[in-house]
Amino acid sequence: MTFFGETRGRVRRSVAGMSFLPRIRLLATGGTIAGAQTGGERGYKAAAFSVEALVAAVPQLASLAQIEVEQVAAIGSQDMNEAVWLKLAARTEAALAEPEIAGVVITHGTDTMEETAFFLNLVVLSEKPVVLVGAMRPATAISADGPMNLYNAVAVAAQPAARKRGVLVVANDEIHFAREIAKTNTTQVGTFASGHRGLAGLVNAGRLHLYAPPVRRHTAQSDFALAGLVALPRVDIVYSHAGMGRELIDAAVHAGARGLVIAGVGDGNLGAVALAAATDAAKAGVAIVRSSRTGGGVVERNIEIDDDALDFIAADELNPQKARVLLMLGLTRTSDPRALQEMFFAY
Repeated sequence: MTFFGETRGRVRRSVAGMSFLPRIRLLATGGTIAGAQTGGERGYKAAAFSVEALVAAVPQLASLAQIEVEQVAAIGSQDMNEAVWLKLAARTEAALAEPEIAGVVITHGTDTMEETAFFLNLVVLSEKPVVLVGAMRPATAISADGPMNLYNAVAVAAQPAARKRGVLVVANDEIHFAREIAKTNTTQVGTFASGHRGLAGLVNAGRLHLYAPPVRRHTAQSDFALAGLVALPRVDIVYSHAGMGRELIDAAVHAGARGLVIAGVGDGNLGAVALAAATDAAKAGVAIVRSSRTGGGVVERNIEIDDDALDFIAADELNPQKARVLLMLGLTRTSDPRALQEMFFAY
């Protein structure tokens, strides 16, 4: 672990007359924020730079906090998986358990950032700020967005007012709740949106403007925990479409999935053939969650599909990828579809 020394700055605490900056643990996983172009203006390699290099490129961080860095992984977030999630969550909890650590910042690729953030939101049992940050442009690009994103993320994590708000994501001068954020564009800097309940706040050159706190359970109020958790149950996502057959659902069940999230059409709907396959899977003990491919809205119970009769679970506000995260954790506690449904209403 590398330590970056204290300098004078704006965010301070005072103990026994001594003034010092808050300590922030920076956990790095790679991503575009640490990427380098590899010939031409468009191609690049994610996770090319170390976390020490990222911090050195933003010397203004020294005015915000004492930074301690740790490289947890060095991957593009398309390669993020459950094993890295568990390791990252454990390192996050270990950092937050240190009384002198004010918060944690995690550098991460944007492709699966919303899933990692939501996972941490459910398993990190601390009220201290946890902030994920990434970039849409690699570090060597013209007008790279990573340095300002990182600066703002540290500013948020160092701010006591960010406590008790769950895991946050900072990008493009916006602060997002882990539960609400979704990536909405393949390449634009303003790719992230929080559609249902809106932003957690704004951050302008390190100055915070926080809005209302989240209303669903998270972090310190979560029933999920890392203790004894060495692996997560297999849950697959199946994308619904016109003319869908049963083959993909049957294949996932045959491969050993304990749960399936259906990215359904409209309000989480399935055609008759695929619905029959999902019904058979539920009868075999596979948890079936109906989400939606639309990117917005709430999937309600018992509208066009009789969830009560079929023992299905409605995803409520969660998109398919986040529904998968919650279902994996839920299945570590129970396989009862009614109990799992209550989790989707609570989290």
